[in-house]
Amino acid sequence: MSPADAARNTGEAARNAGEAAASSAGSGPSLGPDGRPRCPWALGSAEYLDYHDQEWGCPVRDDTGLFERLSLEAFQSGLSWLTILRKRENFRSAFEGFDLSAVAGYGPADVTRLLGDSGIVRNRAKIAAVIGNARAALELPEGLAELAWRYADEHRPAPVTVSDIPAQTPASKAMSAELRRNGFRFTGPVTAYATMQACGVVDDHLAGCFRRGRCAG
Repeated sequence: MSPADAARNTGEAARNAGEAAASSAGSGPSLGPDGRPRCPWALGSAEYLDYHDQEWGCPVRDDTGLFERLSLEAFQSGLSWLTILRKRENFRSAFEGFDLSAVAGYGPADVTRLLGDSGIVRNRAKIAAVIGNARAALELPEGLAELAWRYADEHRPAPVTVSDIPAQTPASKAMSAELRRNGFRFTGPVTAYATMQACGVVDDHLAGCFRRGRCAG
């Protein structure tokens, strides 16, 4: 599970429904197979370990990368994040690398194609939202990444345990509201916060995690 997964499991303050980390909620860093301390959710599976060590919390400053992560977080709603990670390459193939112009141009035939693709999450409302969000992103004068990074808070204290990680924050609520005003859907405050975590807009690696501060950009 991701940290957001753990947050939901510790008091309805959480993001992803991660089965693996229910037992780690409220705990500090755990030693990984190489002896280094990590956020405990990273030890739930090989996929989580790789995602935690290689990507989660590293700055994403391009519109395509931001759009991919926002879209995947939207698809995750109600599911395990592990499900999304395991389908990620399928999502990339189905949505043409999450290229904004390509996805914005999707029509009824593309929706039918996506609904028939067993490699992704086949939810009509979420598919329609991603297509609409691509169109909305292209209308943003400053771009999607610039919008998200306006909500960065470099002075936020490092969480000590998983239970210190919120499901949403005032910044994610404000970001969600701005996205909604610009026509985005499936981008509520919890989804917005998970995207901020994934893209390094906030660094929610625990204070004792070896990845804390390693990929600030």
